[in-house]
Amino acid sequence: MSLGRLDLQKSHYSCSAVARKAGEPLVIEEIIVAPPKARELRVRVLCSALCFSDIHFWRLKEPHGYYPRIFGHETVGVVESVGEGIEDVKVGDTVIASFLAYCGECPDCTSIKSNQCSKLRFELSPYIRDGTSRFSDTKGETIYHFGYTSGFSEYTVVDITHVTKVDPALPASRACLLGCGVSTDFKNKCICAGISMIESIESV
Repeated sequence: MSLGRLDLQKSHYSCSAVARKAGEPLVIEEIIVAPPKARELRVRVLCSALCFSDIHFWRLKEPHGYYPRIFGHETVGVVESVGEGIEDVKVGDTVIASFLAYCGECPDCTSIKSNQCSKLRFELSPYIRDGTSRFSDTKGETIYHFGYTSGFSEYTVVDITHVTKVDPALPASRACLLGCGVSTDFKNKCICAGISMIESIESV
């Protein structure tokens, strides 16, 4: 844990794919990733997949067209440092980042039939959960987040409510898909088939 606390005091340089303007090619840049604040993690990204939602919002000028921005919301990585107030996840853990939050307390999070947290609703915010950014370029300009995750970066910062710890033996190229593609498609198939999530899991 000493490594995490040491790194907590520092900003990191990170190689990132930055969208400078809507619909224009991403630019590989060296940016600055600030240390995590309370209940946040800084994650070294292992793999991040491309989802069509990234493409959709990358094309948008208005509304929700915040630039410069780092996309990517199907992401898996290793926790590099942690902020205050985090007990369930430690430095070195492998985690999946998710655009949906999990507070673990509200009726929806404690239900087996829903994954839409009613306490921390999903919004198309250009920031992390506290309403600020952890990214900036080398000139000091703010770079915006996407989907609370921003995985097209060597390092990213996410709120603890947006990560799930996974087995590090799971291949990163597959684990990242659990952040959106697999989970949303699986749920859609269950809805179309008229079965509950728990029934489908028990049958596997």
